[in-house]
Amino acid sequence: MPGLLFVPSTPPRATSISLLTRALCITPIEQKQEHHVAAVLRAAFGYFFLVFMVRIVGRRPGKQMNPFEFVLIFFIGGLALTFTVADDRSLTNAFTQILTIGISHYFLIMLRERYPRIALLLDGSPILLLRKGRWQTEAMEGMLIQADDVMTAARDKGLYSLSEIDYAVLERNGEITIAAVTK
Repeated sequence: MPGLLFVPSTPPRATSISLLTRALCITPIEQKQEHHVAAVLRAAFGYFFLVFMVRIVGRRPGKQMNPFEFVLIFFIGGLALTFTVADDRSLTNAFTQILTIGISHYFLIMLRERYPRIALLLDGSPILLLRKGRWQTEAMEGMLIQADDVMTAARDKGLYSLSEIDYAVLERNGEITIAAVTK
């Protein structure tokens, strides 16, 4: 026909999600539910990953951490947060993820209480750093503890020389316990 412009119609490009939605006959409500399940899984994975990373980094208490360790902890937390939240910044997503992290933490505490091996895996065991005036160098190197860290803890107890210290122990919570020489 003269005067008519023929433009071939191109179907809209289908995304992999829309193809999957059509193939599985998923309704928008089911998509929302699927989205919340993914948020829960991301939150649980993020929590357990952070627990694992903090365990690997070491067990130094906050007052003994240097600025680099603070940066590392906050950076890892920020990256985990970015992964966990993804593109959804809704109140429902935040509530779901906070609830998931709370339940995951409760579950981990229950496992620690019930199974001593899991508590040992998560918290470790006390480590002797100094015995009768002799540094336990292998243990200190393994835990990335320096003699200055032990002496700082000793000064907090009023002990200022190595000869005043009988034992120094790195506790499960990261604190350094100092036992003075008995006279």
